[in-house]
Amino acid sequence: MATGQFRYTYTNAEGYDAVGFLNDPPSGQCINLPAPAAAEGAAATATVFLDADCSGDTYLTLPAAADASDRLLLRSVVFS
Repeated sequence: MATGQFRYTYTNAEGYDAVGFLNDPPSGQCINLPAPAAAEGAAATATVFLDADCSGDTYLTLPAAADASDRLLLRSVVFS
């Protein structure tokens, strides 16, 4: 388990900005986010993917506590 909090922002179905949190997310398990989102911090090293189910050719590995660019809209994440 990765300790800490992973925060992300996204636009909900009604078109409003929303914030989501993953508290102490499990390690090694792919987690799909509710919509394309921008990461605002990671509890552990996180590999983020632009597609759901941790798939797709493009991804980025974020070191612990690093922020991703607001322009990077990820769709799924797995923690080390």
